Amino acid sequence: MALIVQKYGGSSVGNLDRIHHVAEKVIHAKREGHSIVVVVSAMYGETDRLIQLANALTQQHDPREYDVLISSGEQISMALLSMALNAKDCPARSFTGPQVGICTDNIHTKARILEVKTDVIQRELQQGYIVVVAGFQGVNQYGDITTLGRGGSDTTAVAIAAALKADECQIYTDVDGVYTTDPHLIPEARLIPQISFEEMLEMASLGAKVLQMRSVELASKHNMPIRVLSTFSDGMGTLVTFEEKVMQKRLVSGIAFSREEAIISLSSIPRQIGVEGLILGKVSQANIEIDMIAQNASIDNKSDFTFTVPRREHSKAMKIIEELAAELGAVTIKTNPKVAKLSLVGIGMRSHTGVASTMFKALGNEGINIQMITTSEIKISVVVDESHLERGVRAVHQAFELDKLQQPAESTFIE
Repeated sequence: MALIVQKYGGSSVGNLDRIHHVAEKVIHAKREGHSIVVVVSAMYGETDRLIQLANALTQQHDPREYDVLISSGEQISMALLSMALNAKDCPARSFTGPQVGICTDNIHTKARILEVKTDVIQRELQQGYIVVVAGFQGVNQYGDITTLGRGGSDTTAVAIAAALKADECQIYTDVDGVYTTDPHLIPEARLIPQISFEEMLEMASLGAKVLQMRSVELASKHNMPIRVLSTFSDGMGTLVTFEEKVMQKRLVSGIAFSREEAIISLSSIPRQIGVEGLILGKVSQANIEIDMIAQNASIDNKSDFTFTVPRREHSKAMKIIEELAAELGAVTIKTNPKVAKLSLVGIGMRSHTGVASTMFKALGNEGINIQMITTSEIKISVVVDESHLERGVRAVHQAFELDKLQQPAESTFIE
């Protein structure tokens, strides 16, 4: 008998019909002889509704009370699913994050899990119950409710699975698994049967929204395989696991992208030691996240310094840079608040050459100008104008023949 942790996202429990459907899937797994723990998100749109209520009341949120409010959506979902299971003669009990002992640090709205106590869950499983847990939430050392940030229910599920030493953590969502790129943008995108933790971590950090980045980090740390599956259709999904367990080693696994980027460049900065730290320090002090960085030195002892920030932070960053430019004697500031980041990810890059040239040639053939480039062992990211993003993704997808990714005839996974 296997121990399985299943997580169902907001779209999976979006209304009562879908909650009934989830209950049937859970019952099926239970009848197969497995012990089941279910983690649920708030019903689709519920967290946004709660945030809107808070914003309508005041723009100055007390972090403690804000977490109390926005965590309540998951409590509704857990209770409704437990009711549905019990109504179908399948004994279930629901618990909040604090009730089952999900202990976090004290950072409200983006807390990190420090410990998962398993006594309550183990007790209920031994009595034959399906345990339904509210995702996205925990409790700090003062007994206050904390929340884990957007997508935090994924992290809840992985943390519980790791603490229980479960056989598998299954993340049910509204897509069939992880694709070579967003199938809504590129219909030719193919399902990836297996992907390494490292590749999935890169894709999550670069804009792929299937899994929360922190949940992948946690799964990798605790050697907890994640299976991404669709709530609404049957299939083998995508197994996220260690590189050595990935059966098909591919040169490139997928393309991730982000539209929410802005680029800022200071030109002709007089060269001086520590100027880079000064620029980045001022921006970071304003809690603005800096992503890609590039610097070019010229022969006249001056340099150009370019970096990207989230588009929502562009105006804030520009005020800082305008003040710095005057202080440093920079000649010009160039900026484009509507750029996109396109990233190629694949563990095969470690042992193969020519990946970058193939990517750049594909973009060049489409007349797409590359504004910035960064690379790592298994990733190449470029910044392009947002209006060129879709053509760029399509061109790179075709260049690496990702639409021809071979699908396995069968898969071994717990169901």
